Amino acid sequence: MMLSRSEIEDAAGILAVAAEQARPTDQLTGRYPGMDVGDAYAIQKVNLARHLGAGRCVVGHKIGLTSEPMQTLLGVDEPDFGYILDDMVLANDSTAQWARFCAPRVEPEVAFLLRAPLRGPNVTVHDVRAATSAVAVALEIVDSRIRDWKLTLRDTVADNASSGAVVVGEWVPYSEHLDLAASRASLRLNGHEVDTGLGSAVLGDPATAVAWLANSLSEFGTELAAGQFVMSGSFTTAAFVRSGDIASAAISGLGVVSVRFA
Repeated sequence: MMLSRSEIEDAAGILAVAAEQARPTDQLTGRYPGMDVGDAYAIQKVNLARHLGAGRCVVGHKIGLTSEPMQTLLGVDEPDFGYILDDMVLANDSTAQWARFCAPRVEPEVAFLLRAPLRGPNVTVHDVRAATSAVAVALEIVDSRIRDWKLTLRDTVADNASSGAVVVGEWVPYSEHLDLAASRASLRLNGHEVDTGLGSAVLGDPATAVAWLANSLSEFGTELAAGQFVMSGSFTTAAFVRSGDIASAAISGLGVVSVRFA
């Protein structure tokens, strides 16, 4: 780690204020040019502790930057991750207040509900499938507290992997008959399809992304706990949304979820 503890605390505070006021801030890497990825995860952890101290709890995890185009854009060769708190989960077909976000976008994903913990290292796709009780179509609302989405890997990691909220559909019991790599997602805004993609866009298979996360978290002494869910990464591009929009995601074999922005 390159930053001092006080710099890490200060950076976390800047992001916390930006989130609370829904007013984005400039790149942290501009303010702290020596910040590395380890510092970024330390900043993320400070704000997690802040939320837990306020009575919120972790119900899931998210994986970002799973697609090759996004990795190329930020000049990285692996995904990143963040946490999902209880008050970040929205009901299907509910209304989200657009003004609570800075610059929201939506992505279609598969969520994995775990019946058994996963703790790395050496977690395999087979382990993920054995530990999964159900999967669901989900719509992630990604949001960047960094102004104009002009960010680096370090900026987005510090900003909880640009997490905003999630809409999770009905849980479908998991079985080997569900070929998630071959499943197709459709992302729609106001009834019009804006993008479509296959599960294979997510590191070849969404279950591979969950295994990657379990192994990565082990470096921080953390596991994926039973009862938690994992957002495994987007099948498509992320589309911006505005107040009044209705966004929906459909994944073959899993159903449809939607959310209205008011």
